[in-house]
Amino acid sequence: MAKAKKQTPLMQQYNTIKAKYPGALLLFRVGDFYETFGEDAVKAAGILGIVLTKRGNGTEAETALAGFPHHSLETYLPKLVRAGQRVAICDQLEDPKQTKTIVKRGVTELVTPGVSYNDNIVQQKANNYLASIFSDKGQYGISFLDISTGEFLVAQGPANYIDKLLQGFKPTEIILPKKQFKDFVEQFGSQYYTYTLDEWPYTGDYAEESLLKHFEVKSMKGFGIDRMPIGIISAGVALHYLNETEHRNLQHISNVSRIEEDRFMWLDKFTIRNLELIGSANENAITLSDVLDQTSSPMGARLLKRWIVMPLKDLKSIQERLNVVDYFHNNRSLRDELIQEIKQVGDLERLISKIGLQKANPREIIQLKRALYAVEKLKNLTDVPESEALRIISEQLNICQLIRDKIERTLQAEPPVALNKGNVIANGVDEDLDKLRKVAFGGKDYLLEIQKRESEATGIPSLKIAFNNVFGYYLEVTNTHRDKVPESWVRKQTLVNAERYITEELKEYEEQILGAEEKIQAIEQRIYAELSLDIAEYIKPIQLNAQLIAKLDVLLNFALIAEKNYYVKPTVNEGKLLDIKGGRHPVIEKNLPTGEDYITNDTFLDPETQQIIIITGPNMAGKSALLRQTGLIVLMAQIGCFVPAKEAHIGLVDKIFTRVGASDNLSSGESTFMVEMNETASIMNNLSDRSLILLDEIGRGTSTYDGISIAWAIAEFLHNHPTAQAKTLFATHYHELNELTTSMPRIKNYNVTVKEVSNKVIFLRKLMPGGSEHSFGIHVAKLAGMPPKLIGRASEILKRLEQERTGGEQIKDSMRKIQKQAYQLQMFSIDDPVLSKIRDMLNNLDVNTLTPVEALMKLDEIQRLLKN
Repeated sequence: MAKAKKQTPLMQQYNTIKAKYPGALLLFRVGDFYETFGEDAVKAAGILGIVLTKRGNGTEAETALAGFPHHSLETYLPKLVRAGQRVAICDQLEDPKQTKTIVKRGVTELVTPGVSYNDNIVQQKANNYLASIFSDKGQYGISFLDISTGEFLVAQGPANYIDKLLQGFKPTEIILPKKQFKDFVEQFGSQYYTYTLDEWPYTGDYAEESLLKHFEVKSMKGFGIDRMPIGIISAGVALHYLNETEHRNLQHISNVSRIEEDRFMWLDKFTIRNLELIGSANENAITLSDVLDQTSSPMGARLLKRWIVMPLKDLKSIQERLNVVDYFHNNRSLRDELIQEIKQVGDLERLISKIGLQKANPREIIQLKRALYAVEKLKNLTDVPESEALRIISEQLNICQLIRDKIERTLQAEPPVALNKGNVIANGVDEDLDKLRKVAFGGKDYLLEIQKRESEATGIPSLKIAFNNVFGYYLEVTNTHRDKVPESWVRKQTLVNAERYITEELKEYEEQILGAEEKIQAIEQRIYAELSLDIAEYIKPIQLNAQLIAKLDVLLNFALIAEKNYYVKPTVNEGKLLDIKGGRHPVIEKNLPTGEDYITNDTFLDPETQQIIIITGPNMAGKSALLRQTGLIVLMAQIGCFVPAKEAHIGLVDKIFTRVGASDNLSSGESTFMVEMNETASIMNNLSDRSLILLDEIGRGTSTYDGISIAWAIAEFLHNHPTAQAKTLFATHYHELNELTTSMPRIKNYNVTVKEVSNKVIFLRKLMPGGSEHSFGIHVAKLAGMPPKLIGRASEILKRLEQERTGGEQIKDSMRKIQKQAYQLQMFSIDDPVLSKIRDMLNNLDVNTLTPVEALMKLDEIQRLLKN
């Protein structure tokens, strides 16, 4: 039997704590360092680039070791979390000086990608959501919780709705039951950071009881989620998980809200991705969020992202936003004043959350005071008679004067970051504190008086008083004056050229000063803790202030970018018409070379007369850009933003569907064509009368005939749908689709124009009525820099194919006529065996698959039969 390794008491303590957090990397505080051991040390050294050494080198208990100074935690912790590590922070829970045995230690916080409020880990302009998912009988409950802001949202629905929410909210961590992990990956993919939990928190009433206990209520009715049993379970488990990760001061999570699906436009996950709203699969791509975000506060930036992925369907709310933006657009001086004040507020939402978590430092509380002064100015500035919406904001803003004044009285104007540095609490707050400060800091002055007095009494001019940790305050005398030292002084240390002494008087003062400093720290900590608890009473009104200011920030931002980017106020109404004049793509126009103007286009869609537009034209002509800009203009209007156009009349759209660009999902074993068909099927199965559908190159992932057939059938399906005349832009290479307009009155042909000048193509990027006949693919290849020899050969092949195709079509026409005659021959009784043979031969022919050469051979065979 193997001999068990001997362990030091420290390592025994480490292993006991580590066993409680098996999936986490444990940072173990030892003196002034955080140490990692064993496999954790190997991981930490690799991620952080720190030295990997060994503890107990050469002994039975030898183990890998890597550590860093405790004050560097803010630097190293974010790197570990961003690398996907769950980090348990184990601190010393008592003063090492106060114990003769091993120091008591315990995990004070478990930081995971989804449970963090550290400024260096969470992105300033993005939420850091923990998502909790639970499924039951094909339905899914999901909750999104951001511990850094206190936001807590719940939804319930089928897999496709949950998938859309995951794309929009982009959680940094998802928790779910172990048994449901396989199903989760099948439904939503493996690109998310997930953590699986045991089953027990999901059973019985545990999850709901967790919520009821946290919010101190008897039912969830008041939050509007009482009819979402699966959603309630997901939310209750999210709170349970925070508790498990050692986060117990959660009073800033003061509300839980239902994501009201029926209030927002439907954007499926493909549309969020294809329109590149807040993220892109392309490296260094600029998104709509990047172009629209010139907000003045991090909380405004976070709200803007949510508005972008959740456009409104309610006409009154849309018009309210547009009217406020219009008001700011026309009142620029007020707009600029408000922006300056919002900049002073900072990230009020995360600041009040830190206070709730009891993690705020003195400087952050001073920032809260500044923010509340700015709130008072914002309240006064928004109290304008001309805008009801702004007056409502003004009425709801709470300056929290009592707590603001208390912070002003209690804290120094410029306190240090760390409480233990001292001089945090202002003078005049506590009588004992003021007395102790006189002793501590006045005592040091008195030491100088002792030095001066003793120097004069003894005649030792070089006498000095100093301090060390071994024997405290002492008098130092050089050897030259050693014979002048009085007998009452007690010698403590002999140096090469001096002697050190202590006196009774010095010892008394030392005790007073040292005692005073410890007492000062204790009083400052007590007063600071009391102040933090008092501020915590104001969490709800301060959170409401943060929400109102974030909304104000986004609307001011819309007015600012409308002026900078020449956007106009759209007209949004209950109709179904879409009429955009002089529309531009908001992202592409910002990235044009200097001096180049964006070529604008008009888009008119009407379910009664022009429901579907088939757009043909070569690659690079701007078909995809036109589709995307139409979707983005509609979306921008319905989030309350002005739009890049000369004029825009938009009938409310309830769903935007896109099928744009190739998006292989080869890692999941799906081809381009399969992905394309999945996305298109989602559109066909979910469209409505108010949908806007943007289809780009449907069917190109398969053979030409298959592709044309599918594209043709889709256009027919959309045109002939019994209940939903969905407005559709359909960009295609298949010029054959231009034939649709002859049999379907609401389908119209347009093309993106090009000009061919002496064998060169100039892209005019203008949408004009009528179909296009050419693809100009070889010209595009030339522009891309293909070798001239290759381009020349491609042109030769194209000419030959076109000739063959023309000849082939003529032959096929002949064959069709002959086939028709063969069918007519069937009407009569044919006794001639030669004619019977010719008839059967013609009936068995498939003209569509016949090549020109095969057709010629068949004709030759028929002629030979007739001659014989």
